[in-house]
Amino acid sequence: MKKYVFLAFFALIAFVVKAQDESGDLVKEGQQMPAFTIVNDNGTQVPSSSLKRKVILVNFFATWCPPCQKELAEVQKMLWPKYKDNKDFVLLVIGREHTDVELQKYNEKKGFTFPLYPDKNRAIYGAFAKNLIPRSYLVDKTGKVVYATKGYSDEEFAELMKRIEAALK
Repeated sequence: MKKYVFLAFFALIAFVVKAQDESGDLVKEGQQMPAFTIVNDNGTQVPSSSLKRKVILVNFFATWCPPCQKELAEVQKMLWPKYKDNKDFVLLVIGREHTDVELQKYNEKKGFTFPLYPDKNRAIYGAFAKNLIPRSYLVDKTGKVVYATKGYSDEEFAELMKRIEAALK
């Protein structure tokens, strides 16, 4: 009997370790933001190195993702009006596996006033995570990730707003 309890215990440990591996996290709080370049359909580029000494919110979404829709509606309603004119803040809402054309059509349909950026081959997303959206990474002025979320909840969004305010001080 002890042998079975022992085996069950190790099976549980193996399951927990595997579940942690499948979280999809490549970048965690406390780590530096990975370098990346946003490449628009027309060839223009926005390298992350051009955003030094700014508080950056990197948000990954997809147009077909229901939790992403809820989160972006809150960005439009609460976050963007508050921070859009702050010279120390940058919002990068990045469409995973989307092109500029797709994002432009989506933006027209939704009426968002913040910019959307393409990541048609998951090049940027792949530097941050393996799976799961929406995801957000708040980066302080030193380039360190100070808050990371996946999925969407009203409570987490409220916490994100507090963290942005603290990072801007």
